[in-house]
Amino acid sequence: MTLAADPRPLPTPSDAPEGPGSTRRPRTLAHDVVQALTQRIRTGEIRPGDKLPSESEIMQTFGVSRGVVREALSKLQAAQLVVTQHGVGTFALESRHDGWLRVGDASGAGLDDMLSVLELRLCLESESAAMAAVRHTPEQLAEMRRAVDDFAAHLAAPGETVSPDFRFHRAIADATGNPYIADLMRQLGPPVIPRTRGAATQMDPHERALRLQRVVAEHEQIHDAIARRDADSARAAMRIHLVNSRERQRRSAG
Repeated sequence: MTLAADPRPLPTPSDAPEGPGSTRRPRTLAHDVVQALTQRIRTGEIRPGDKLPSESEIMQTFGVSRGVVREALSKLQAAQLVVTQHGVGTFALESRHDGWLRVGDASGAGLDDMLSVLELRLCLESESAAMAAVRHTPEQLAEMRRAVDDFAAHLAAPGETVSPDFRFHRAIADATGNPYIADLMRQLGPPVIPRTRGAATQMDPHERALRLQRVVAEHEQIHDAIARRDADSARAAMRIHLVNSRERQRRSAG
């Protein structure tokens, strides 16, 4: 059965070309199309199985050539976000979590592995926080706020803090406006949160509660800097948070 195309117009990027005199490179135009469609798929506006707008409709919306549209759809296929059935159309795929990058077994990872993951996050997320401060939308900031509040509401049940913790960091990645950063964070998945690993689950309850309160305070500082659109402070707050997390892991390991 052929699904009808979503009648809603695609969002047009604020920096889209305004006419035939545009000097922007085709690669940048294809990136705009990828970013807009990825956002709709990630947020569920385009659901698994939905048919994407036709090539002609995308061309008209963005004012780009058919070659640019096909390049964008090719990138979406490579990311396993869509599948094209020739003669029928392009359809959104179900999100898959079995493609997460493997960052070590949650129960048996050693200290070196955990510290390596945190080094990766320092490289990725410090700059992501700065980008999010400049580029975030009100909706993305609201999702960060919800994640911080959900974390704080579950301090008495540490296992329930992992999901809002990851949601907070994922929301920051989304707010960078860069679909590759957002996709990388999703591929890493919740195992990047240290509390899914080893000694963090066996800590003295009082010490664990104090640690979680510190994490909430650090998340608040990151959120507030992003809300102020203060890129330097957001970068610094994220770096402090992840460095502190690294030191907490070292202390836990004795």
